[in-house]
Amino acid sequence: MKHIIIGNGPAGVVAAETLRRLRPEAEIALIGDEAEPPYSRMAIPYFLQGNIDAHGTHLRKSHDHFATHGIHLIEGRVACIDSAVKQIQFQSGERLHYDKLLIATGSHPVRPNIPGIDLANVHTCWTLDDARAIAAKAKPGSRVVQLGAGFIGCIIMEALAARGVQLTVVELGDRMVPRMMTPQAGAMIKRWVEAKGVAVHVNTAITAIERNGDALRVKVGAGGTALDADLVISAAGVRPNVDFLAGSGVEIGLGIRVDRGMRTSVPDIYAAGDVTEAPGFHSGAPQLNAIQPNAADQGRIAAINMAGGNAELQGSLAINVLDTLGLISTSFGHWQGKGDGVELVDEARFRYLSLQFEDDVLIGATCIGWTDHVGALRGLIQTRTKLGAWKARLKADPTQFMAAYLATAPKAA
Repeated sequence: MKHIIIGNGPAGVVAAETLRRLRPEAEIALIGDEAEPPYSRMAIPYFLQGNIDAHGTHLRKSHDHFATHGIHLIEGRVACIDSAVKQIQFQSGERLHYDKLLIATGSHPVRPNIPGIDLANVHTCWTLDDARAIAAKAKPGSRVVQLGAGFIGCIIMEALAARGVQLTVVELGDRMVPRMMTPQAGAMIKRWVEAKGVAVHVNTAITAIERNGDALRVKVGAGGTALDADLVISAAGVRPNVDFLAGSGVEIGLGIRVDRGMRTSVPDIYAAGDVTEAPGFHSGAPQLNAIQPNAADQGRIAAINMAGGNAELQGSLAINVLDTLGLISTSFGHWQGKGDGVELVDEARFRYLSLQFEDDVLIGATCIGWTDHVGALRGLIQTRTKLGAWKARLKADPTQFMAAYLATAPKAA
């Protein structure tokens, strides 16, 4: 049995290792398109800060880990899939047969349609090579303009600030981290960041990037206000890598549509990680949820089913933890809520807590400045615990979430 995995990020690596454990005799190939061992993109900011070297980003630290486990690493870019004959084709023209195929190709950074976005010294920060290029230019005192203050943007911002640059962040949305934080919470993070010396513009677009001698001039807002910069970082979000699937028969919405067993619309083809639209934890409807814990879980489930098992995903759940210049924020589940919730705000101490309910079940939570026991919030959401009388108590005092978790947890026999 030949298993091919396209994509050597967390989903692909976990899937390969799971397959090896379940099918010791199988042939397993893991394909990546970068000249690097499998690594974590989430570790790139630490590399950019200088806290770790390139080896520190590697998902498995032993140089012979994959060889020891009989996992064949292949470097190459897949151009297309011929599902009729069960073959993949590389851009080189070489073809490989598969019995079972997993697509774990992740995402790529969006390149906004902005004049000048392709100029020298305008970079994304998605690969180790990107980080190397940025590190060579982001020196103390350098003027850096960053486009985007989403989750990825804030992680990059943390690394840039640590390098001592003069940083300006421009965000099109009405707050920082708009797809993770409520309006009140996003505004609080903005206030914290500005107090740390980072200029932040929300509800603002970059309209053009121009050369200005050896530097750049970034025009922002409807009036075309000019910001001088030595370096521009584009962190405008990501999109799933699905273009190579044209003609494969694999159903695609925003990403690859999969069922709870990570099966695609084509027999013997599975998908996992950021490239997927998996059933949502609460709605069951297809949704993108590009976070590493989901990717690893989906890779494991896909591998079990590729090996002949019958595992199912509970549902794709938002799990976000962010350190923004020392301010810890988290959001879990359907944090936006459905109109039945409670919000606690302490502006002076930069503390915020929002709990969202459906009937007597906690479906989402957002917090800033709380680090103790926040896993209890995730636990209550994932177990769909019926809170009963504890719902009213939490609406009166949301800080009692740990007590609610302990009181409602199933008792050991």
